[in-house]
Amino acid sequence: MTDKVLFVDDDPQILSAFKRGLRKRFDVTTAEGGAAGLELLKKEGPFAVVVSDQQMPEMDGVTFLKQVKQKSPMTVRMMLTGNADQKTAIDAVNDGQIFRFLNKPCEPEQLAVAVEAAQAHYRLLAAERELLEKTLAGSIKVLTDVLALIDASAFQQTARLQRWGHKLARFMRLENAWALNMTIMLHGIGRITLPREVTQKLRDGTELSAIEAEMVARTPEAARDLIKNIPRLEGVARAVYYQAAGYDGSGFPGDGMKGEDLPLEARILRILSDLANASEDDRPAPVIFARMAKAGGLYDHDLLKSAYHCLAKKGEATKAKAAPEVLKVELHNLSDSHQLAEDVMTETDVLVLAKGHRLTRPMIEKLRAYHKLRKIRQPLSVIVIEEDEEDDDAKRPQTEIADEVEVNA
Repeated sequence: MTDKVLFVDDDPQILSAFKRGLRKRFDVTTAEGGAAGLELLKKEGPFAVVVSDQQMPEMDGVTFLKQVKQKSPMTVRMMLTGNADQKTAIDAVNDGQIFRFLNKPCEPEQLAVAVEAAQAHYRLLAAERELLEKTLAGSIKVLTDVLALIDASAFQQTARLQRWGHKLARFMRLENAWALNMTIMLHGIGRITLPREVTQKLRDGTELSAIEAEMVARTPEAARDLIKNIPRLEGVARAVYYQAAGYDGSGFPGDGMKGEDLPLEARILRILSDLANASEDDRPAPVIFARMAKAGGLYDHDLLKSAYHCLAKKGEATKAKAAPEVLKVELHNLSDSHQLAEDVMTETDVLVLAKGHRLTRPMIEKLRAYHKLRKIRQPLSVIVIEEDEEDDDAKRPQTEIADEVEVNA
């Protein structure tokens, strides 16, 4: 957990005063202007607290803090300014969700007390996030594992999207990686509201009627309505709702929301979902990314470039990594260290669970129970996943990865 504090102001003398007055009590970093602040946030973050001036050239404090909120949602944001007009205060609270609003000149002790309160708030948010990641996320995973067994086709891509999302979150150093994982896990839950005959048509690849196609298109709305009642998942519900929206505002729901106003998790999920639809490879070919980059503003270009860097096939460098050994395992020998290398099918060729799923104890017990009713074809093809296994590309800083292929906007 970090306690670092970032002060942003366009006046270097004021920044020097902050350092002199507060460095004995806080781990202080300073930046001259909003652009420099965002660069430090990217390179040296996360910061527990960011304190920004309002009146700065090129980027004012409200705009800067709004971007801080998007890029580092847990960072506690405060504004310190000599321009104490009511509109600035309202904009700061509404757009940047400011923790405190302080006027210049501010007594050092008053500022120090406010920073300490902000740090305490950050620790509270961090503790809550840990609870979400370890408790709520575990419960949601059990739910989606069971749903995957009930309707395997609806969750067929989820395992691959989760692997990609995990790599991308590490590569981008996402502070709220759990929210992306939750969004991916729950993005298909709206399909459980579809009539059985529509679900069957989707499984069979049968053409849908106009009314049925509309039902399917609105499943993100159904998913949102199911998720929003779960405490602390309001943001995930919103991201799931906008999962089909283009960066340019096209697609469902078509309510005018676009660009960076769309939830970050929704923008990432749109890219990953379209990658999965375009390629069955775990490492999609660079040409697919290039084609998506030319798709008329459907995707967040910065996110697409990050996805390319950590997910795209990279020629010989990718081939050099040895493929994991595929084991043939009987149902009774499955363990939670196994990941499915092939689809689990019944002896009558019904899909039970899609390849790519990391098995859990409840999932294994469900498979064994299912086997008693409808015989599962054995042995199963699995690979062993080590707990400390990480993707090398995802651990490398973005600046160290060469642009093997230029992804043009």
